[in-house]
Order: sequence, then C-alpha cells, then structure tokens
Amino acid sequence: MSGRDPEEEHRASTPLELFFDLCFVVAVAAAAATLHHDLARGHLSGLAGYAMVFFAIWWAWLNYSWFASAYDSGDIVFRLLTFVVMSGVLVLAAGVPQAAGEEHDFWLVVVGYVIMRAAMVPLWLRVAREHPDARRTALRYAGAVTVIQVLWIARTAWFGHGTTGWVLFVVLAVVEMAAPYWAEHAGPGTPWHRHHIAERYELFTIIVLGEVILATTQAISSTLDDHGLEAQMLMLMVGALLMVFSMWWVYFKRPMVDSLSRETSFIFGYVHYFVFASVAAVGACLAVLVDVIEHEAHVGTRTAVVLLVTAASIYLLVVSGVHSLADRSLARAVPAISVVAVMWVVALLGLDPGTSVLLLGVALAVSLADYVRRTNRAAVAA
Repeated sequence: MSGRDPEEEHRASTPLELFFDLCFVVAVAAAAATLHHDLARGHLSGLAGYAMVFFAIWWAWLNYSWFASAYDSGDIVFRLLTFVVMSGVLVLAAGVPQAAGEEHDFWLVVVGYVIMRAAMVPLWLRVAREHPDARRTALRYAGAVTVIQVLWIARTAWFGHGTTGWVLFVVLAVVEMAAPYWAEHAGPGTPWHRHHIAERYELFTIIVLGEVILATTQAISSTLDDHGLEAQMLMLMVGALLMVFSMWWVYFKRPMVDSLSRETSFIFGYVHYFVFASVAAVGACLAVLVDVIEHEAHVGTRTAVVLLVTAASIYLLVVSGVHSLADRSLARAVPAISVVAVMWVVALLGLDPGTSVLLLGVALAVSLADYVRRTNRAAVAA
C-alpha cells in the first residue's frame, strides 16, 4: 500500500475491478427498474428516491475506483475487502425497491451503503501505515468516512421521513463530496492514474448503456409476447436503438483522458453522477413508453416523452461539458445545445410514443453524423 506509479505504462482495469463493476450494475438495474415502475404508475415522486439511491451507488463506486487506481496492491486483504464492498452493493440493491419506491424506507440501502463505505476504512488505515507521504491524507479519509457513516445511520434512525430527512440527505451528500477535497489537500494527494481512471469511467458508462438496452428489450419482449409487433412498437424499437447507439458514440467521440487532469479531477469525477444516472433513467423512460403504447401506464404520452427528453438532455449537455474540459472552452457544447433544443420541440409536439422516440433517435443520429462529417473534413484539410 505504498502507492502505485501514476505514470505506469499500459495500466488497465483488472479482472477484480471488472467483477466489481458488474456487482454495481445490479444496483443500477434495480434503481432503473424501480424508477420505471414508479413512473408507469404516475408516481413522479419516485424521481427523488431514484436520485437519492443512485447517489449511494455512484458515490461508493467512485470512492473505491479512485482508491484502487492509487493503491491496488492485489494482495489477499485488498481482495477480501473489495468483496466486502461488493457484498454491500448487493445488500443495497435488495433495498432499492423500498427506498426508491413509494415507501422511501432507506434502512436496507443505508445498511448496504455503510458496509461499502466502512470497508474503505481499514484500506485507508493501511495506506496511513505503509505510505508515509500520504499519511495525513489517508487518516483524513478514514476519519471522515467513519464519522459520516455514523451520521447516515443517525439520519435514517431519527429523520428517515419528512422534510427534515430530505434536507439532511442533501447536507450529508454535500459533506461526503467535500471530504475527498479536504483529505486530498492534506498533502501531495493520492497517486491515482489518469489513463486508468478515464478507462474506469468509460467502462462503467458502457455497462450502464448495456443496462438500457437490457431494460428496453425486456419491456418490448414482454409486450411482443402478448400483442405481437405493431407499427408503434417498431418505431419505438428503431428510435431507441438510434438513441442508445448515438449516446455511446457521443461519449466516445473523444478519449475521456483528454478531459482529466489534476486540476479537473473533481469536476470530471463528480459530474459523472449525472452521466450515469441519466443513462439509466433513459432506459427506465423507454420502458415506460412501451407501457404507454400498450395502455398499461398511468402517465400520459407527453409526460413520458418529456421525462425521456429530460434524461437524454442531461446526458448530452453534461457529456459535452466534460469534453469541453479538454479545450477549456464551451464551444463543444454548442452542437449538444442545438440537438437538445430539437428534442424538446419533438417532446412538446405531443406526438404518439413510437413517432416521438423515432424522431428523437433520428435527431441524435443526424447531429452525430454532422459532427463526424465536420471532423473528417477538418482532418482532411489539416
């Protein structure tokens, strides 16, 4: 635990990290499925529960991933504690329906979250013992994680419901995100690997996009078994595929490592909450639109399309903002703003579900094709 070389060549995600991600995507899928059912029943308050649960999933994933980038020793203790974190996320996933649904019962989610976070304390204490240069930083991390977990338990025990509980959740979430900034400024900082971190985020984005395809496919498959293929469903299928393929291309149109540096690390790491959460929400909204086509949803077409466009808009704007970090310019966000405007026009037209999703997919694909054309022309000119 003396710290890995931040300039190490050919650094890639380990099999343990990939296994770790798959356990987390179980929780992501549970959150998206619960959001789908809440929205289909017309319970828009489920959005708040979804945002809160997704914070727990994302924050535990983020903290472990950055720690492993700096201190992945691969020894027995490290692997066993990683398994503890993975066990915690499975407990959290089991509690997602109660937390993100109408009940807003966060106890099981908090238990899983505390397991995940508490497993990081002995890891940071090992760093404090074995990496003298990072001792103060490691002790700050260990102390902050311990204190904040006690506060989460207290918040759930005494203020689990009501306005006070929601306010305390926001306060504790802000404290959680401030703790790494406080800890990292206690010394030279942890030796995380820039290319490795970028790859970790890219791989998790791919996994969450895959969850969108899975959720949408399951919803469509169930409908086809009962009603067969209809024109509306066919248009939705084509539009959904265009959306997901375009979302993948938008994210990977430029290497994420170009946007990551010591100066931009906190912005890069934190705004990805909106990337991951919006991608999973797109899958939930597409599944709701399948229910709308089959008249099984208690929400109107326009509302469902607006929710889908909201999730897709957040994704496009945040990803374009992340890419803009590489150039220190927001010029790259202009095309994203344009296509978002077109998508909102489609949402407000009040068209049927299949046509709306198809037009959204076409808008994304056309915008992406224009970007590729301009990029190729610029490369030829150069």
